[in-house]
Amino acid sequence: PLLTAAVCALLAAAAGGPRPELAVWLLAAPFGVLLACVDVRVQRLPDGLTLPLALAVPLLLGAAELLPYDAGSWPSALLGALALGGGYLALHLISPQGLGFGDVKLALPLGAALGWYGWGVLFTGAFLSFLLGAGYGFGRVLLGRAGRSSAIPFGPFMLAGALLGLALGAFTAVP
Repeated sequence: PLLTAAVCALLAAAAGGPRPELAVWLLAAPFGVLLACVDVRVQRLPDGLTLPLALAVPLLLGAAELLPYDAGSWPSALLGALALGGGYLALHLISPQGLGFGDVKLALPLGAALGWYGWGVLFTGAFLSFLLGAGYGFGRVLLGRAGRSSAIPFGPFMLAGALLGLALGAFTAVP
């Protein structure tokens, strides 16, 4: 609960006021925190959470664009979902052991959320995900707790990178 509250507080502070997309972020945040916790414990991202999120985020963003004071673009969100989901699918097909299909499904709503604020925010959030994951993996190797081929749950890093990207996008967006 405290982590969820902190995530919601960060998103609300970055938005700087009542924007329609903030409601989407606040509704999706508990699912993201739950997904991160599940992935850390069992190294799986269950369909029961990823698939509803993959459907809900783009649809809710479509509704948000119909309201005044939104600071994003629904077509950009849809393209972001396709781009990030497609990129993760390509990585999964290249190395199924390196990136699970749950990560591919999670990339869809994260791509939509990041794409809402444009390509720069999408690339920033995606890059931060890989940067955070690589830092964690490198730290484990340095501490002798993992080898080069050790598996790590990547969902939490995807979500953290997306959170940072969304906060940056919301903070810099002009409604």
